[in-house]
Amino acid sequence: MNVIINSETLEKDGKFSHPDFTAKGEKRARVGVTKLETLWFNTGTLCNLACLNCYIESTPKNDRLVYITHAEAVSYLDEIRDQDIGTQEIGITGGEPFMNPDILKIMETSLERGFKLLVLTNAMRPMMKCAEGLLKLHETYGDQMTLRVSVDHFKPELHEEERGPNSWEPMMKGLQWLSENGFNIDVAGRTRWGEAEQELRDGFGAFFSDNNIAIDAQDKKQLILFPEMEENNDVPEITTACWGILDVNPADMMCSTSRMVVKHKGDDKPSVQACTLLAYDQQFNLGTTLKEALKPVPLNHRFCAKFCVLGGGACSVKE
Repeated sequence: MNVIINSETLEKDGKFSHPDFTAKGEKRARVGVTKLETLWFNTGTLCNLACLNCYIESTPKNDRLVYITHAEAVSYLDEIRDQDIGTQEIGITGGEPFMNPDILKIMETSLERGFKLLVLTNAMRPMMKCAEGLLKLHETYGDQMTLRVSVDHFKPELHEEERGPNSWEPMMKGLQWLSENGFNIDVAGRTRWGEAEQELRDGFGAFFSDNNIAIDAQDKKQLILFPEMEENNDVPEITTACWGILDVNPADMMCSTSRMVVKHKGDDKPSVQACTLLAYDQQFNLGTTLKEALKPVPLNHRFCAKFCVLGGGACSVKE
């Protein structure tokens, strides 16, 4: 059946309103899976902080994504094994992952099965309550595990502008504890204050040196600087022609190599979202199994354009 798309109707509906066509009637870009290199678990949206510009709107009260259990996570690890999917890395995000009561069990099983493990954390009190368990995992698995700490800016007042008052000192305590105990650590910063990348890297470099933090600020894997995203920003839609115009390879997009498992409040079981940034949008809900989720993703959201295609952002940085 031929589908006739009226460009005037699309423009009236606005940008990002049709999965296949832009508001101008041009063919929307899609990204296919090259290989599921990283599987993310969102362990729940509850967090000890309510940041000003949280990518996923985590707060102490937001439980739109409920805690994933150890058994639910293991079912996806089993699918990777049984379907020979070839995933190499497990990423864990939230919310604050260390608020999930099953977090250490999820981490340990992922490591036991030979996956590289990346855990995103604000390094505050919830993480430090798990210090004994973390030390045991570090002793057993060493550099197989990386903890990425959110440090929005190297200046305490700007970090707290994003994360709230009294958030700097607890973060510093956790970050220094990780470094002193030899954990493999990265830092995630933000670009919302408008500095040039090199200025940020030099500033973070001085901060790491002054505080004896074992991170190379010039290494783009050890210090990740994320572009900003705001729901109301006017950003261009990505068409199939944009890959050539922008000299961007669709295989470099996050959704070509990763998926995220979430459990929406009220659902009987977890589901698989196309992207770590779009946990609530049901058009990016690809089913309850990894096999179902390995399908092309239409770039039908402003975050696709702003963060990934134009911003070059990715939650898991390739070697």
